[in-house]
Amino acid sequence: MRSCRWCGRGFEVRAGRGRPRLFCAQSCRQKDYISRSRASEAGLAESELVITRRELEELRDKLFVLECAIGDARRDLAEGDDALAALEWVIEAAEPLLGAVLGESSTST
Repeated sequence: MRSCRWCGRGFEVRAGRGRPRLFCAQSCRQKDYISRSRASEAGLAESELVITRRELEELRDKLFVLECAIGDARRDLAEGDDALAALEWVIEAAEPLLGAVLGESSTST
C-alpha cells in the first residue's frame, strides 16, 4: 500500500510495467501539478506551502480542541475517573483531523 503524494490517502500499488503510481486518482495528480506550477510562479521552494488564513485557523482550532481533550483525559486518568470516557473524548476531538486535506476544509467543527 502506498500513500497518495497529494492527499495522503492509501491506495493499492498494482504490479506491472511503467512508472509506479504516486497519486490515488487523476484529480490528485492534477491538483499536485497545479500546485507545483503556482509555487514555481510565486518563487516558492518545494518545502514551502501557502494556505488560506481560514484553513490555518480551522486547523489551529481543531488542534486546540485535541490538546484540551488530551489534557482532560490525562487529568481524568490521574484522578482515577472512567478511562473509557476519557478515550472517547480524545477520539471525538481527533476525528475532525482524520483525513483532513488542506484546501478541502469542512464546515463541521
